[in-house]
Parts: sequence; structure tokens; C-alpha cells
Amino acid sequence: LSPFTSALAAAVLPQWRQSSYAGDAIITAVGLHEGLWMSCAAQSTGQVQCRLHDSLLSLEVHIQTSRALMIISLLLGFFGIIVSVVGMKCTKVGEEDPVTKSRIAVAGGVLFILSGLCTLAAVSLYATQVTYEFFRESTIPINARYEFGSALFVGWGAASLSMLGGSLLCCSWPAKERRGQQYQRQTQPSTAREYV
Repeated sequence: LSPFTSALAAAVLPQWRQSSYAGDAIITAVGLHEGLWMSCAAQSTGQVQCRLHDSLLSLEVHIQTSRALMIISLLLGFFGIIVSVVGMKCTKVGEEDPVTKSRIAVAGGVLFILSGLCTLAAVSLYATQVTYEFFRESTIPINARYEFGSALFVGWGAASLSMLGGSLLCCSWPAKERRGQQYQRQTQPSTAREYV
């Protein structure tokens, strides 16, 4: 649940990129933040004004792509939570067969891994664009450029946790299946003796 919450927070936060404080003349009166859905200006007095992006089609390609990847990631994470809960041993939902339950849990793990990969791709794509715009030759002074915001780091953390959790779910499957097969092999000879 924690990776899903972190990914949701990263998608909603407007701090995907923030105004840079590098250079000789540091301007701290206004701090600018931009995210996937809105841009904000924070005054030195503590007031924050935010405005939603006006048009979807007028946005840059990397923002549209990051939006789509984050939405896909959240959907995959949501379904991953549901499938993983069904695949847990402690739940009574679904099949009682331990092998089937473990396979359902592995399916949830795969969904978590895919969710983490989508989050990682969205955040890394946005970070690449921010880095490119920061270092390219331009007439914009360095203290008026943008650098990484806190939401990018939240997104990287969410992607790492999601892929780690999904990998742990996937790694638990073969051992459970082997135990189920050994249990079936042990029970077969005893039933054969009863029929004789």
C-alpha cells in the first residue's frame, strides 16, 4: 500500500521541477514549482498561488507522456493490491488450493513490477527533460532555470519500493508450488493403498 500511496503523492504534487537557486544573484522572493497538473508560485511571505494547466494539447510532450505513464502506473498498482490480497494465504477469497493462491500472488507481484516500471519511466523522462533544459546553451540566466523537485524523488522511491515488493511476491512462488507438488505426490501412494 505504501508504494501506491507514494506514487499517488508523486503524481499529484506540483513539485516535479522547481526554480533554481544556483548562480551569483539568488532570487528568493518567489519560488516557482511545476508539476504534471499545475504550476505554483510561492511568495516569501508564505502565500502560494497555483494554477491548473490550461490545455492538454498545448502541453509539452514529456508532460503528456509522464501523465499517461503515471495514470497507468496507478491503475496497475491498484489492481496489484487487489490481486495480491486475493492471493494471500490469510484471506478466504478465491481458491483454497495453496498453489493457486501463490500463482494469484505472483500475478499481483507482476502488476506491482509493471507499476513500478511505469513510475520509473515517467519520473526519469521528466528528469531527463529538466536536466536537458538546465544545461543547454541559452540566454536564460542560471537562477531562472528549473531543477529537480521533491516529487521526482518521491516517484523514484515509490518505483523502487513497488518493484522490490513485486519481486518479493514473485520470488515466493516456485517454493510454494514445489511444496504443493510434493504434498500431492505424498498423498497419492496412501490413497492407492486404500483402494487395494
